[in-house]
Amino acid sequence: MNYAEGRFSSTDGLELYYRDYAGADDRVPLLCLTGLTRNSKDYHDLASRLAPSRRVLCMDYRGRGRSAYDPNWQNYQPPTYMGDAVAMLTVLNLPKVVLVGTSLGGIVSMGLAAMVPHLLAGVILNDIGPDLDNSGLGRIAGYVGNDTRMPDFATAGAGLKAMFHGAYPDLADARWIEFAQRIFVADPARGDLRLDYDLALAKPIQQQAELQARGEGPAFDLWPLFRALRGIPTLAIRGGLSDLLTADTFARMGDDMPRLARVTVPNRGHVPLLDEPECVGAIDAFLTHV
Repeated sequence: MNYAEGRFSSTDGLELYYRDYAGADDRVPLLCLTGLTRNSKDYHDLASRLAPSRRVLCMDYRGRGRSAYDPNWQNYQPPTYMGDAVAMLTVLNLPKVVLVGTSLGGIVSMGLAAMVPHLLAGVILNDIGPDLDNSGLGRIAGYVGNDTRMPDFATAGAGLKAMFHGAYPDLADARWIEFAQRIFVADPARGDLRLDYDLALAKPIQQQAELQARGEGPAFDLWPLFRALRGIPTLAIRGGLSDLLTADTFARMGDDMPRLARVTVPNRGHVPLLDEPECVGAIDAFLTHV
C-alpha cells in the first residue's frame, strides 16, 4: 500500500476510517469526499498521482467502506458528514485543506464553505452544482439501497457496465472490473459480494421523496451554499453526458461566479473518473495556485 490507514471518533462516538497518502508538507493537503454510496477506494488513482507533491486524505463517510455503520439512519445526511469532516480535520490538526467533492461530496463541500470557510484553501466540485436534475436524481434513487449481490468481480463488472455504460461509453472491460472492486466487498457469511455500504442510506432519500409527493417537507435551495464559494478558489468539473448537472446549470454557475474555473469532460456522464486528460490538466493547473 502507498497509504497509511487511520481512524478517528466522530462527535457521537462512531469510528470512522480514512486513507492518508503522504506528501510534501509545504503544500495544503487535499481532503477527498465521495459520492453517496462510494468510499475512499474511489480516489486511489487521484491520490496516488498527487501524493508525491502534497498529502491526500480520503475519508469513508459513516456507513461506507471501513467506517462504522450508524444505528440511526436519520444521521445519513449532509450536515452529519460535514460535522464528521470537521472532526477529522480537528483530530489531525489541519488548519486548511483543499476539498475534492464528487456528487454528494460536492454538496458537503459547499456546506463546509458556508459553515467553516476559514478551513478551505480551495474546492474542486466533480459533477455537482446548486441545481440537481430530476432525471439523475430519479436514476440514483432507483438503485440506492437495493441488496445487489454478485458471485465474483468479473460478473459484477459486467453488471455495472450494463447499468452505467451510458455514462462511460468508452470504458474498457478491465476498468469495469476495477470499478466493481471499489463498489463491492466480499461477504464471507454468504460467500458472495455485497455492496460496500449500509443499505439504510436509502431511507432518508425515500423519506424525502414521500414528503415531497405529499407536498410536505422543506424545499432545499443549494444556491446560497454554492455562493459561499465566492471567496474560495473553486474548480467545477462536469461530465458532458451528465444527467444530474445539466449544461444550463453549469453555465449559470459560471455566470453567477465569474472567477469559477470550469471544465467539461466529453464522453462522461455522472461522474467523471478524474483521470481523463481534461480533468488531469484542469486539476493540476488549479492546484498550482492553492
